Amino acid sequence: MTTMVPPRHRPGMDDKAAGPEARRTTPISTASTATPPESTAARTGRPAAGAVARYAWFVARIAMAWIFLWAFLDKVFGWGYSTQAGKGWIDGGSPTKGFLSGAKGPFADFYHDLAGTAFANWAFMLGLLGIGVALLAGVGMRIAAAAGALLLTMMYTVVLPPTTNPLIDDHIVLAVLLVGLAAAGAGNTLGLGRWWAGTGLVKRFPWLK
Repeated sequence: MTTMVPPRHRPGMDDKAAGPEARRTTPISTASTATPPESTAARTGRPAAGAVARYAWFVARIAMAWIFLWAFLDKVFGWGYSTQAGKGWIDGGSPTKGFLSGAKGPFADFYHDLAGTAFANWAFMLGLLGIGVALLAGVGMRIAAAAGALLLTMMYTVVLPPTTNPLIDDHIVLAVLLVGLAAAGAGNTLGLGRWWAGTGLVKRFPWLK
């Protein structure tokens, strides 16, 4: 019986026989250069982190709104917290006299002159109310943040240097937080920020956002 043995393959022989056309059509594997797909954890982690950030800013917005609104209400009615009972604004007390009269540092004379004046009282109280309402509703965040940061910075300069830290106290931290709230669009989460931004007035004057 005769056994047929297939001819051995010699490298390069078939390529030469097939000609250049076969070499051009030979597929090139790209498996080694392909980018592996993202894992499920990576894909789902980003939306989760974004949601956490949005709701964290929402909580910070409501907390800041309550700080301003509570200060307004306590000074109006004298509920015995920062304003003694019976010395509220409606009782004839001054919302600014006590604090500004105790001013110390390079701006002391300026604040002593303002203490208890009608201008200082009305500007301070309207500022507290307006900033608090804007933060609570999530509208006019840029104006609220700018006004609130200015007010807090002025309160910081009433007593210099600070008594609890040589450079920074809570007024500066809260002022920076207000800027962050506006920059992060915190009014859009459980607030009226998106509606407000879509109104004709705000489209015409974007700085009212």
